[in-house]
Amino acid sequence: MESIENVLHRVTTVTFDCYGTLIDWAGGLQGSFRALFGDALAGRTDEMFDMYVRIEAQVEAQGYRSYRSVLAEVATQLAQHCDVDMPAERSAELANRLPNWPPFPDTNEALKRLKQKYRLGILSNVDRDLLAGTLQHFEVDFDFVVTAQDVESYKPAHGHFDRLLAQYAVKGELLHVAQSLFHDGNPTRELGIAYVWINRYNDVNETIVCPCATFADLASLATAAGV
Repeated sequence: MESIENVLHRVTTVTFDCYGTLIDWAGGLQGSFRALFGDALAGRTDEMFDMYVRIEAQVEAQGYRSYRSVLAEVATQLAQHCDVDMPAERSAELANRLPNWPPFPDTNEALKRLKQKYRLGILSNVDRDLLAGTLQHFEVDFDFVVTAQDVESYKPAHGHFDRLLAQYAVKGELLHVAQSLFHDGNPTRELGIAYVWINRYNDVNETIVCPCATFADLASLATAAGV
C-alpha cells in the first residue's frame, strides 16, 4: 500500500464527507434527539443512534428521495419505536436542526491549513439547502461540493464519486477523507481512490477497507501534510 507521505505529496485535491468528519454529527444528533423525544430518550441514546443509522441506510437504499424526506421518515420510525406521538409537521424538525450542528473544535483551523496546499471539496449525503446552512460554520471557501441532491443517490453508491471524477478531480491527484467506512471507505476502495479514515470515535475497523492512513482528527492530517 502506498504510504500516506507519498499520497499527500502527489494529491492536489482533498475531499471530505461532512457530517461526522467536519461537523460533530454525534453531538448534533444527540441534541436533536433530546429536542424531539425528550424523556423517552433517557437511557436509550446508544440504542437510538444504532436505530438511526440502520433506518437511514434502509430508507436511502429504497431509491432516491430528498434528504429532508429521508430524515422525516427516520424521525417517524424512531418515534414509533419510542411510543412518542410524532405529527407529520414535527417529523421535519430533525432536518431543520441539522444546519445548526457545529464543527468539531479542530475543523476550521485544519481546513485553513490544508487550503494552503490543496483544492478542497465536500461530498455529502444531504440536500443542497441543508449543506448551505452548514457551510456558514466554515472559515474557508470550498472549491466545490457534491450533494445527494445533485446526483440523486446516496453514498455508498458511486454517484458522488462519479461526479467528482467527471467534473472536479483526477483520480491520481485525489484524496478522500471521511469518518464512515461504510459510506465513504467502501466506494473509495471499489473505485481505487486514496482514502484517509478520520476515526474521531475510536471505532474498530472490522471491514475490508484499508485506509492509506488513520487519524484521530483533522488536525493530525494537516500536520502529516506539512501545513
